[in-house]
Amino acid sequence: MRLARTETDMSASLDAFAAQFHAVMADDPNYRVAMGIDRDLGQLPDPSLRAGQERVAVARALLTELQAVDRSELDFDQQLDLDLAGLLLERRIHSESLTFNGSTMRAQCPRAGDDIGDGLFLIFANDPRPDPVRLADVTARLEAVPAYLDALLDRLDTPVARWVGMDVEKVQGLKTLLDSLLGWSEEVSWSEHGRLSSACDTAWAAMQSYVTRLQALPTTDRFALEPADAQRIVDLKAVGMTLSELRDMAASYLSRTSGEIETLRQRLVAKYELPDTTTAAELQQFLAGKYRVQVVGDDMDTVLARYEQERGRVLDWIRERDLFPVFEEQDMRILRTPSFMEPSIPAGAMMSPPPFRQGVRTSLVYLTLKPELLDEHTEIGIPSMMIHEGIPGHHLQLATAGLHPSVFRKHFDAMEHAEGWTTMLEDYMLDEGFMGDLTDEARFCGKRDLSRIGARVAIDLFFMTGDRAMLDVGVECDLSSDDPFVAAGNLLQAVTGFVPGRVQAELNWYSQERGYPLSYLTGNTLVWQLKRDLADANRGRLEGRDLDRAFHQVYLESGNMPVTYLRKVFEHAGML
Repeated sequence: MRLARTETDMSASLDAFAAQFHAVMADDPNYRVAMGIDRDLGQLPDPSLRAGQERVAVARALLTELQAVDRSELDFDQQLDLDLAGLLLERRIHSESLTFNGSTMRAQCPRAGDDIGDGLFLIFANDPRPDPVRLADVTARLEAVPAYLDALLDRLDTPVARWVGMDVEKVQGLKTLLDSLLGWSEEVSWSEHGRLSSACDTAWAAMQSYVTRLQALPTTDRFALEPADAQRIVDLKAVGMTLSELRDMAASYLSRTSGEIETLRQRLVAKYELPDTTTAAELQQFLAGKYRVQVVGDDMDTVLARYEQERGRVLDWIRERDLFPVFEEQDMRILRTPSFMEPSIPAGAMMSPPPFRQGVRTSLVYLTLKPELLDEHTEIGIPSMMIHEGIPGHHLQLATAGLHPSVFRKHFDAMEHAEGWTTMLEDYMLDEGFMGDLTDEARFCGKRDLSRIGARVAIDLFFMTGDRAMLDVGVECDLSSDDPFVAAGNLLQAVTGFVPGRVQAELNWYSQERGYPLSYLTGNTLVWQLKRDLADANRGRLEGRDLDRAFHQVYLESGNMPVTYLRKVFEHAGML
């Protein structure tokens, strides 16, 4: 494609390419549900190997077209958009064509639980269309389950044993989601409830047959990549680091954070006149009890009201200081999980605003409130949660990013950008004095919780490469086991203190979502470095909260992209 030199023709050519790109990126029905693209939502993804090959072919063809674009007369934002488009296309090509153990990910990774459950849940929980329309799509998806499962089994060739176990557990857990869907249909008296009920029965029977056949397949325990492929995953995240540099970053972070936690422990032990021998874990348990939200009897609505109160307090506090650009056409609803949804949401869930959905940009936060979960809801944890998930965290960031007119930026999934922003905010808001006399308590609990992001980098690198040296990040623990999940689990438990079930659940997704776990600390590191560089570059002309306001505005309003690309935006704006 050659772009004409008149401004009108150039714009039309870019629009045409953007439309092609949009169609290619939105080829998966679950993705369309998540992104708010209301087209053909009554389908399940195509699980076949052929579908993966077709995705690669289409992406390669579009990438070739992109590379032929004449960029000589494009402005900065147009060129940046095309760079983002190219990066996304290369990611898709690499993920669908990457091989290990002689086969692709599709051939070794059963994803029935995700492919069936994810779209159903989102239609159920975060879709503003009328109930009958949504229920019709749900029913059509369930009716497609038997054929989908047959096609999935046809593609599998010696799947990874751990992933088989994960999928079996997820599929078995779908029974509660099916029950929730039936409860929803009954609640709204849907006219085709009988059809849905029949579809649920047939789908569940097909799932049980699938589990039996899946467990009968030969499996492998190997899932590591070649080092070059692992580096390619990191390169396509555009973080600008080698694998060894990432490992060193994790070691440095864990060492630094451990020292900060110990300093805070000593200060808080003295403040509360606790024994000097009180461990960090014991101190955290003490604080959870002392600052638990007070509930009368079983009135869990008190906790919900406390979240709403904190949401308002955070918003008032940042508005008084004019720290972040908060636009009016956004909302975050904090809801107690309805009883018929509790089996699907055992603790809580957040759904961010789909970027292609028009109207008020709305996030939904569901909280499952029970007496046995009260230690999760404290006067220290609730503010941190609202900062991270709400305003100025994920909700504000993703709601604002969805306003950007670029189709390419709406599609871009930049976890370093998202998690770097929110983890930075947890420290920034404390630095600005938001927690007042509880600053040390909040920082101690926050540092304890965020220690996991250092371990995530090491384990992500280890799982990708199989190189045990990646786990050596200066933490005293037993890394000798031949079982990678035991060795990695020992590191994670030593750093976080998680119970065994939580450790194994974390390791499950680390093993499949390569490059995702390392994004938290990587993003945090890149965002803080960007802030420091901005402070150095603007010293004497833009400082303090004035610089913060400018930084926040550019960060939020530029849309989704890697932090290294966002740096170019600041350079273009003359701030670097």
